Amino acid sequence: MTKITIAIDGFSSCGKSTLAKALASKLGYAYVDSGAMYRCVTLFALRKGVIKDHSFQETEVVKLLNEINLSFHFNPNTKSSETFLNGENVEKEIRQMVVSENVSKVSAIHDVRVKMIAIQRELGKNKGIVMDGRDIGTNVFPFAELKLFMTADTDIRTQRRFDEYSSKGQHISFSDVKLNLIHRDHEDTHRAENPLIQATDAIVLDNSELTREQQLEFVVKLISDLTLTTD
Repeated sequence: MTKITIAIDGFSSCGKSTLAKALASKLGYAYVDSGAMYRCVTLFALRKGVIKDHSFQETEVVKLLNEINLSFHFNPNTKSSETFLNGENVEKEIRQMVVSENVSKVSAIHDVRVKMIAIQRELGKNKGIVMDGRDIGTNVFPFAELKLFMTADTDIRTQRRFDEYSSKGQHISFSDVKLNLIHRDHEDTHRAENPLIQATDAIVLDNSELTREQQLEFVVKLISDLTLTTD
């Protein structure tokens, strides 16, 4: 079967990464969480004290880029890809609320996007990859054979993120989680640099009422139909 590029875009907490990981595992493809890359930059800037009280100078963040090395490694115990920043596994730390509160602004910086997109394109140059994010189908891989745009009801997305934080021992109110999601949605869709929009040829997947198994089955069928047509 011919390998293809699968680009998944969508709002926060729509289950993009969950679906992308399941697809990669099912197909034997590489998986790249582009959002994790921007979270790593944000985490590094926080650690360096460049981001303080949700404020920073873009030039100071850009200066840090040459100090950042990103990689993804498959964990056979969890059977998932994990994110490494300068050789350190930061998969859990990049999911903290303080990173979520700042990542949209960091990811809107032109030089940050240029560097991350260059890395993403290099990772996907041989196809056989599933990548999720905000501008994968519109900018990173505009010629991807399959593009998905994921969405879900805001309250359902909030509950998912709230449950995720709770499972990790992070006690954040439902209302604060919802406000953070709404704020991120606005920043992601209104930024000047590659905003979150639906690609004209993307297939919309609203998973508000779908199980993970139903989503995977739906997309696998799309891929099967597509590869049968292109082979």
